[in-house]
Amino acid sequence: MLKAYKYRIYPSDKQKEFLEKIFGCCRFVWNKMLEEKLETLEQGKKIPRVTPAKYKKEYPFLKEVDSLALANVQLNQEKAFRDYFKNPKHFGMSKFKKKKDKQSYTTNNQILPNGNETIRVDFEEGFIYLPKIKEWIKAVLHRGFEGRIKSVTVVKTKSGRYYVSILVEVQDPRNEIKEPSNLVCGIDLENRGEREGAVIPSIH
Repeated sequence: MLKAYKYRIYPSDKQKEFLEKIFGCCRFVWNKMLEEKLETLEQGKKIPRVTPAKYKKEYPFLKEVDSLALANVQLNQEKAFRDYFKNPKHFGMSKFKKKKDKQSYTTNNQILPNGNETIRVDFEEGFIYLPKIKEWIKAVLHRGFEGRIKSVTVVKTKSGRYYVSILVEVQDPRNEIKEPSNLVCGIDLENRGEREGAVIPSIH
């Protein structure tokens, strides 16, 4: 089962600058994709599936940020459109993102050839490591967890605070194998007759 853990982080000025770059690139890709989709709808055509790779040649700055963060922008927008077409009144059409809005991006954990993971948490020292940033970010890790990290969503609120929401694959307690208890079996020595016809002799 999946469980999310939210922590506040305190990036340095240098780290904030790079996070802003990722936020900006994700917002840029979202808006470019949305613009193209809306134009296609106006023309009465079928919406083509577009990936962020389409824009990297024309906008090389997109190559400098986490590619998985951009890929998740694509997936999130595709889901938003699927939801809209299923129930337009409930979900509404996707909107363009603005810099003044809450900023966020999601990236996935991967295992590197050396065995390390791209997202790591140091509970002892209070740090988290995110892809592309290449530095440990100070975090208030007020509670621990056990399990493999699946993804992390980084959020900057309108008030300027930074948080991470870590999605972890944990064992479902309902599926845990319980250790057998030490059972004590008692025998009534006065009862000589058993179901199978065996007779237990009395002990004198």
